Amino acid sequence: MNKAPIAVALDAPDLGVVRAWSRAVAPVVSTLKVGLEVYCRDGAAAVHAARQGAAEVGSPDVQIFLDLKLHDIPATVAGAALAVAELETAFLTVHASGGAAMIEAAANALPNTKITAVTVLTSIDEATLVSIGMAGPAMDAAVRLAKVAVNAGARAIVCSPLEVAAIRAAVPADITLITPGVRPAGAAVNDQKRVATPQDALASGADLLVIGRPITAAPDLTEAAWAIAKSLGA
Repeated sequence: MNKAPIAVALDAPDLGVVRAWSRAVAPVVSTLKVGLEVYCRDGAAAVHAARQGAAEVGSPDVQIFLDLKLHDIPATVAGAALAVAELETAFLTVHASGGAAMIEAAANALPNTKITAVTVLTSIDEATLVSIGMAGPAMDAAVRLAKVAVNAGARAIVCSPLEVAAIRAAVPADITLITPGVRPAGAAVNDQKRVATPQDALASGADLLVIGRPITAAPDLTEAAWAIAKSLGA
């Protein structure tokens, strides 16, 4: 069985839940995402818990997506990247707005990890872009940031599903496009502003879909993951 191109956001309250959620979804999805809140609380143990849960259900090859959104001067970001090198994650996020030198520093520090540049957060709408002084609209800003990031060595891009088609056309085909802000039809959008269904995101050119609450808040996580996977043809 081909695993679904989904990264489940393990925004769990403790390490036991990280492990349990990983056990529930790892047979279905390709990737497990450890985010900033969990990593700040639990550190590398969160990545180990995710891997352990996956291994317990026969999925030791699951990818780990470390979503820290690093944003600092190049030397500091390079140092932070080196600090997580031993975790051997598939992806590590940085903010594209940190600039080319910062992204290049991260890419040089972790050549075996896909440095993943976050363009415009899916919680940001056009009014927010204006208020923070970023030249918009969001589509133009995301494409501009994606080009800068790829030229600096990023091998994956995070963008909203509304910008993925434009970015797919603007970057090489081997760049992995990752889309949060993905919600099954009828699901609550919560704090996301620029969203689409999983099917629409893939059709627009996304390679990996970040999905959290529609799976992790479900009564049965495995069943919820399977339902979305089947809707994608996995």
